[in-house]
Amino acid sequence: MAVAVNKRSVMTLFCDTTDIYGHQIRLVLAEKGITAEIEFVQANNLPQELLDLNPYGTIPTLIDRDLTLYEPHIAMEYLDERFPHPPLMPVYPIVRANARLAMYRIRKEWYSAYHTIMNDPNSAKANETRKSLQDDLTAVSVMFKETPYFMSEDFTLCDCYFAPLLWRLPLLDITLPKVAEKHYLNYMSRVFERPGFIESLTDDEKKIRAL
Repeated sequence: MAVAVNKRSVMTLFCDTTDIYGHQIRLVLAEKGITAEIEFVQANNLPQELLDLNPYGTIPTLIDRDLTLYEPHIAMEYLDERFPHPPLMPVYPIVRANARLAMYRIRKEWYSAYHTIMNDPNSAKANETRKSLQDDLTAVSVMFKETPYFMSEDFTLCDCYFAPLLWRLPLLDITLPKVAEKHYLNYMSRVFERPGFIESLTDDEKKIRAL
């Protein structure tokens, strides 16, 4: 079987302009100041170069020399390990494991809810999921009374998971209750105003909220 070869000399991220997973990776790239080419493509019209390198034909796909990563959370951790400064994962194993569990929950539960709602926003299933996600976000909002970032004093990969979801709440037609909104306001301002977050946004994503 022939093995596809990456002909690019610069790290390249293939993604579209609104995909939440692509936003995650762009946020890590921006926060770490990593030089990379961003190739915006559509999922239904992928270039042959990408199809040759990614056996699943999916985006986002991160290509770095001979390495092709098509699982977003692996790509994010790879970038954090390859470019260790500033670190985006905790140093201590127990804290790091808790961070990984938090990211797993965000991906497993909240991102699943995001996709359910976006796939058919007006369905009964979407309405049920919307209420459940709103309740979950309200329940965890109190954590931001304790720490400035997601379970941490510092900006981490957990924030790179969570912030793109919060940014998209208007798309989901989710309005948080006043008590939860109060807890989130400082967090959202703190994260959304970071130079890295602003840099990570595409023009299409900027339209989701007024900057």
